Amino acid sequence: MKEPVPTVFVVDDDHAARSSLRMLLKSMGLTTQVYDCAASFLQAYDANQPGCLLLDVRMPGMSGLELQQQLNQHGERIPVIFLTGHGDVTMAVQAMQHGAFDFLLKPFQDQELLDRVQRALARDRSNRSQLKLLDDAQQRLQSLTPREREVLDLVVGGMPNKVMAYQLGISQRTIEIHRARVMEKMCVASLAELVRMMVDLHPQREATRGSQATGHICPAAG
Repeated sequence: MKEPVPTVFVVDDDHAARSSLRMLLKSMGLTTQVYDCAASFLQAYDANQPGCLLLDVRMPGMSGLELQQQLNQHGERIPVIFLTGHGDVTMAVQAMQHGAFDFLLKPFQDQELLDRVQRALARDRSNRSQLKLLDDAQQRLQSLTPREREVLDLVVGGMPNKVMAYQLGISQRTIEIHRARVMEKMCVASLAELVRMMVDLHPQREATRGSQATGHICPAAG
């Protein structure tokens, strides 16, 4: 399936500004959609559409900052470049603290804006590529049997084969077979790669697991 063409979304209540930005972006071969208010953008926006957002800070109705908050609440990761006047620098900094990609002070040079847009589009490509990798890893995780998932959790927790075998009531050879199948199904070549994948999939859980791991109690000999 052909990948959708990235789109530069422009949200600005000023008609002249919208027209100027659309002409500039289209002159560089960039697909562009313009909106006169935040609400109309939100109504039309499809999160599956790659691209970036050029967003005016001050607009009647829903402001640029409020639109950013709406996107954040819905987990949208589209890179946002705020367009702001000198009097709105504090607001722009606030926007950056809430995850905006960049901001530009008006008036700005055409090339400056185009450079920022290209960097934002590159960021979006990177974000979407990472999400695709995580989606693929999640699907592979779901392909594991319940026993393989148990072994995976213990392996990632740093438990040796001998201890896993004792805890699960199976032989070390069976543990080794399960480990090999887990590595194959998860498409990883090393334990370190497997751990990184699990941290990426479940960062908070794996961090908690690591902080709580104080060692393993081995079964008594004999």
